[in-house]
Amino acid sequence: MVTIAEAHRAGNGRLVDNIAHFARALRAAGVPAGTGRVIDAIRAVEAVGLGDRGDFQAALEASLISRPEHRAVFGELFRLFWRDPRFDEHMMGLLLPTVRGMVPAAAPKSGERRAAEALVEGAHLPRPEPEAGEEVEFDATLTFSADERLKRLDFEQMSPAEAAEAKRAIARLALPVEPLASRRTRPSARGRVPDWRGTMRAGLRSGGDVERLVFRARRQRWPNLVALCDISGSMSSYSRMLLHFLHAAANARGAGWAQVHAFTFGTRLTNVTRHLRQRDADAALAAAGREAEDWEGGTRIGEALHAFNRDWSRRVLGQGAVVLLITDGLDRGEPERLAREMERLQLSARRLIWLNPLLRWDGFSARARGIRAILPHVDSFRACHSIASLEALSAALSRPDDPVDMARIRRLLDDRQAGEEK
Repeated sequence: MVTIAEAHRAGNGRLVDNIAHFARALRAAGVPAGTGRVIDAIRAVEAVGLGDRGDFQAALEASLISRPEHRAVFGELFRLFWRDPRFDEHMMGLLLPTVRGMVPAAAPKSGERRAAEALVEGAHLPRPEPEAGEEVEFDATLTFSADERLKRLDFEQMSPAEAAEAKRAIARLALPVEPLASRRTRPSARGRVPDWRGTMRAGLRSGGDVERLVFRARRQRWPNLVALCDISGSMSSYSRMLLHFLHAAANARGAGWAQVHAFTFGTRLTNVTRHLRQRDADAALAAAGREAEDWEGGTRIGEALHAFNRDWSRRVLGQGAVVLLITDGLDRGEPERLAREMERLQLSARRLIWLNPLLRWDGFSARARGIRAILPHVDSFRACHSIASLEALSAALSRPDDPVDMARIRRLLDDRQAGEEK
């Protein structure tokens, strides 16, 4: 096997260095390009030569890329890395922050921002040295720690490095839940319900004398957690993070949930519960992605809820289940059907919580037909766009009600009713 050191001695040292740096940038962008693939890329380039740029790109792509979703990142990174004449100008354009509501003349394509951030990762601008005796002052009034910034950063705006750190933080989150009191009872020294049959049996064992009363207490049971996650195009960035969140809840020991069930839906309903039970998060989500064939497609919320209510409701919503409906409410189906299925879902669950990333905007209003159909049938209404919002969800699950969100739901319903009257 030809190693990188042998290729250096063969006289292609500069090209080998560039290929190695290019593979390092791919790894920074989230593409798994290890040493073995770098060696394969060097061999492929030696075989095709450097006479044609297209052959050179095809050789690197065939050696370093193995998944279709990585092609966009590879193409942009190849164009930026291998001497684009407008490299500096284009990099600055990609890295400047964008303002919502203002569309630039040339919007970044898919993968461009990841490629640009991968190229500048680890680069440091030179800082001027302070002169002797000069005091350096820092204004820390508007600064935040890295952890606080990451907690409040929108999932959709995260770089690959920030997304990886966010996934590690999400894996440490817990979803506490209070046990439910069952109608069944059990013998207990601290119980308050007299057990007359047990008292008589104890008296028979002592010759008929009743020395003390026997008491019973109500049993405790743990509810199920059922998540219905929208994986359509408008929810793709958030659904991946929330599936990591559900994977952590499904594999947490002693968390309190009897079982964690997860379903994805876009144009059809898919049960991914067994995949999330795998210990490795990446393997679990990869298996769930292969099972769900409607990733980043359209949305049929009403049809998906109808399939769930018909096929799965009686199986998984028993024992006082808590349901997490994760969607932005942008539905293409009939709002009347969606309202009927939402009403049935709410009646079947002990508590129905709607997680909507659009709630990150203070001016959110129920204008879409799907949102207006869902809103009257939820018990709680929360955002799910950041780590901080998921931490707030964990705190809300341990409470029997959510008065802040209920006030917001009532306000949105009043706004909707006022709009319909007009």
